[in-house]
Amino acid sequence: MAEQERYEESHLYRLRHSAAHVMAQAVLEKFPEGKIAIGPPIEKGFYYDFDLPRPLTPEDLEEIEARMREIIAEGHDFVYQEVSEEEARRIFADQPYKLELIDDILSAGTDEYGEPLEETPRLSIYKSGPFVDLCRGPHVNNTREINPDAIKLLSVAGAYWRGDERRPMLQRIYGTAWETSEQLEQYLAWQEEVERRDHRKLIKQLDLISFHEEGGAGLAYWHPKGGCIRQIIEDFWRAEHAKGGYDIVFSPHIGKAELWERSGHLDFYKDSMYSPMDIEGVEYYLKPMNCPFHILMYKTRTRSYRDLPLRWAELGTVYRYERSGVLHGLLRVRGFTQDDAHIFCTPEQIEDEILRVLRFSLDLLRAFGFTEFQVYLSTMPEKHVGEPQRWKQAQESLRKAIEAEGLSYDVDEGGGAFYGPKIDIHVKDALGRTWQLTTIQFDFNLPERFDMTYVGEDGKEHRPYMVHRALLGSLERFFGVLVEHYGGAFPVWLSPVQVVLIPIADRHVEYAHSVAEQLKAEGLRVEVDDSGERMQAKIRDAQMQKVPYMLVIGDREMEAGQVNLRLRDGRVPGAMSVDAFLALVQEAVKERHLL
Repeated sequence: MAEQERYEESHLYRLRHSAAHVMAQAVLEKFPEGKIAIGPPIEKGFYYDFDLPRPLTPEDLEEIEARMREIIAEGHDFVYQEVSEEEARRIFADQPYKLELIDDILSAGTDEYGEPLEETPRLSIYKSGPFVDLCRGPHVNNTREINPDAIKLLSVAGAYWRGDERRPMLQRIYGTAWETSEQLEQYLAWQEEVERRDHRKLIKQLDLISFHEEGGAGLAYWHPKGGCIRQIIEDFWRAEHAKGGYDIVFSPHIGKAELWERSGHLDFYKDSMYSPMDIEGVEYYLKPMNCPFHILMYKTRTRSYRDLPLRWAELGTVYRYERSGVLHGLLRVRGFTQDDAHIFCTPEQIEDEILRVLRFSLDLLRAFGFTEFQVYLSTMPEKHVGEPQRWKQAQESLRKAIEAEGLSYDVDEGGGAFYGPKIDIHVKDALGRTWQLTTIQFDFNLPERFDMTYVGEDGKEHRPYMVHRALLGSLERFFGVLVEHYGGAFPVWLSPVQVVLIPIADRHVEYAHSVAEQLKAEGLRVEVDDSGERMQAKIRDAQMQKVPYMLVIGDREMEAGQVNLRLRDGRVPGAMSVDAFLALVQEAVKERHLL
């Protein structure tokens, strides 16, 4: 069972869902004219969206939270009831968002959160005291099961209805609920650390990346320091791929409409593609994926079984339309660079290739400091393309590779894409959060659509196996995850500035620059802070910029031809020769130490 499914069956999930209803009751009591939208439990908490007559204040949240504790103490049962369409429309006659959800449930077969229903749509409500909500549950039995000392309203944010910037902007109240007050205190401390590591703040503080509405929402601008880190990542990525037997390819940023029609993107993916451009009377689209281009390259000549496997990798920038309401820093953007690759191979090569790419994925992720993984295997859905025998072989190759690496995994039976089974790898960061990065995905659809073939040993044409593979996912999202994982304090090998020299007085500046030149000549990224600030201010500034090493230089250091080393975490190893410091840093870079 997947982790999300386990959570949805847990007591905490029911408790938080119930706390969301209690919060909604308290809000509507304070604002009787208010309108409610949806209020689901989420990881570690819950939220509810409201259309209210005025913006909420911190004082409002305090009042609402206090009223929630009173409602909890009143001991209302949560009562489930199925209702007819007429009854549902009567109950929610003054709630337009609920009426829209009722329409969707009945017409599209989705639940109140927009998720598809597997059976005939039913309308259900939950009552708790005077509050009624369109809801399928689950809930606790009674409000008294919610610990009043273990709930907290956290913040208010804007949220477009249904994530659509063309729809009303609602106020989203975030809250959390736990079984004990001790758990709440631990969570609040954890949340403070999450906020401290928020990549949206750190990329600005560290002058790495910016976003500009006038240039277009959801598009990242990489500053020199951010660009430096990106180049290091890309250079490392290319070097590892060369060692791993991959060839690097490059493809265009746009393609003709007929290409995307043939690939099926215009049938299944058009809502995520930008509007077409008219070029000499022909429609072109910005590419949302690299796959069709790699296939066209494959088909430039007849391929033999002797040519396979082909492993083609590309850092290809793609463009996907995301509604502005769901954009989120680097984690959800409209233009991003995928660390994409496609493997074309024979049936006999599948097991070796999948094991090879899985090991490569894990090695690459470990190089960036990720050591804990959650692996998911998604298998054949009811509606699919491709021969069952091919699905079986593909699934077994994925399973065997996972087990050969000794990884625990969850199986999502029937959860694969219609065109092939896949492995997803989630990494756990320094705060215990999981991020989906790597995907290894079979595709039985595109080889058919593009009539891909190779000539086998028997002299006949055969269909190759095609595997999509993204290890880091996208450079933008991966960078955001990396920033939060390290809190901006990158390992030495990734730090845009590895060393800052801090002369105490003007008479030490010349020596500081001579040491800097010596270190630069050995390939280190070095700056000299020769500003007029006091030494402690310079040290504080370097620490704020997360620079790994600070070399303080005064009279004693200059006379002895040494440097005085300080680390960004406050430790002071002290005086040492320049050569000794250089050897220390070079070892840290070579071994990719975390400091």
